[in-house]
Amino acid sequence: MNTNPKNIPADGIAGLKQNFLADLQAGFMVFLLALPLSLGIAKASGFPNPIFGVVTAIVGGIIVSFFAGSRLTIKGPAAGLIVIVAGSVEAFGGGESGWHLALGCIVTAAIIQIMFGLLKLGNLADFFPGAAIHGMLAAIGLIIIIKQIPILLGVAPALLKHPSEADPTKMVSYETLPLAGQIPNFISAANAHIAIIGLICLAIMFIFMLVKHPVVKKIPGPLVVLLVAIPLAIFFHLGTDEVLGKYSLVKVGHITDILSKQFINVDFSGMGSHTGVFIQYVILYALIGSLESLLTVKAIDGLDPYHRKSNANKDLTGLGIGNALSGIIGGLPMISEVVRSSANVGFGAKTRWANFFHGLFLLVALLVAVPVIEMIPNAALAALLIFAGYRLASPKEFKNMLHVGVDQFVIFIITIFMTLATDLLIGVGSGIALELLLNLFSGAKISNFFKSRSEVITSGEEVTVKVTGDALFSNYLGLKKVIYALPKAKKVTIDLTGCHVIDHTTLHSLHGFQHDYEMEGGKVVLKEHASHTPKGKAPTSTRTLKIA
Repeated sequence: MNTNPKNIPADGIAGLKQNFLADLQAGFMVFLLALPLSLGIAKASGFPNPIFGVVTAIVGGIIVSFFAGSRLTIKGPAAGLIVIVAGSVEAFGGGESGWHLALGCIVTAAIIQIMFGLLKLGNLADFFPGAAIHGMLAAIGLIIIIKQIPILLGVAPALLKHPSEADPTKMVSYETLPLAGQIPNFISAANAHIAIIGLICLAIMFIFMLVKHPVVKKIPGPLVVLLVAIPLAIFFHLGTDEVLGKYSLVKVGHITDILSKQFINVDFSGMGSHTGVFIQYVILYALIGSLESLLTVKAIDGLDPYHRKSNANKDLTGLGIGNALSGIIGGLPMISEVVRSSANVGFGAKTRWANFFHGLFLLVALLVAVPVIEMIPNAALAALLIFAGYRLASPKEFKNMLHVGVDQFVIFIITIFMTLATDLLIGVGSGIALELLLNLFSGAKISNFFKSRSEVITSGEEVTVKVTGDALFSNYLGLKKVIYALPKAKKVTIDLTGCHVIDHTTLHSLHGFQHDYEMEGGKVVLKEHASHTPKGKAPTSTRTLKIA
């Protein structure tokens, strides 16, 4: 792993000249991954044309690359926001009118994201308990899976009994748990040809996940899905069935027809006519979108072979600019998307130009490849989304949370259940409230909930940060400000012996600080009391101090 600062890729035009071929290749490979995913996400989100998912990724690549504070993340529509986007379209009445009004929420939230960045709120992700975040993402994954199953199986629209129109791609008005109860009926009502295509495509994605061969892992799974699904669709004559014909293949229309329609699609009238709904979804877009993006930026920084650190505040501002433009012209909200960003690193990207090239290739595809796009079966896109949902809610996530501790597992499960039963805001709020309650029952004092108590003691080359009271997710931002301001290349001891409760989120963050600090030549020791008792088997499990 290269750590020599002299070899760090240049940024800007110098970086383009220096790393043109590497970033061009990475951008092309990510484009192959992004095209079907962008189409599928837009379709599952209830937007009137799946091409708007591609439009979002084009803006995220070609425009946001110049404003972003991260070098290797890929900006585009995300499966993790499908639930919010689809919910907002339906809440405003569905169809094109619901889409226009939902865009008003997206643009308003984008302005808030820009403000987040300008106000330097890039630490937003550190305020939320880890178990609640993982529970939220797992719940989103389960919702995606449940709502895509009928499309994967080719269930006849009439059997879905959608209140507004018989279109299986707009099932978002169904509540998730009742819809899950209908899965046996969907299986019995499946269209054989469509189900075969969908299940084969799903199997391909899982097989690619299991393959360890380095050459095969370089091949984008979604590309293989398309190479298999399109010939199968031709073989089965999809698009000619009287019942499912118009729903079995992606429908985009002639690009000239799309371009000839109005360019400005946003409608802010929902602010007055649906005030409560408008505020709810603005909060969701701004909060969840920013949170997911910040978590991705942090994760990709850990994969960067040059150990560069992103400017989270600048990245939020760039993201807000992209979301504002995307929402104005009709696109979805974008984030720094984790799967495409990870692939970008794996494909050898060096600078932000890889994101730019991925957007440029998508623009070319939009202009010249619509006839090919319309040969893609909807079942293939459903398979890609179900796999994306699986990655968010995999059994490994449940196992990991249980390993961290029963307390965190309970928060994780309650967040999932409340999200499935109600909505994202209530689900995440329930997780946060439960974490605070469990910390209280563990002995944490309410006076310490939002106040960090620490003292820095310097002795030559050694620095001790003595933390007292309780070290909790809700007061970590205060501690973070202290430890990240410490001088570099010292021997730092973070003394937690005076803390009664040290929760999982704080320990996880402190381990992250330890890694970052030691990568820059320092040394960090986390010192606990001998009587601190962990609630799980993980190094980051919540600890409580035994009282004699």
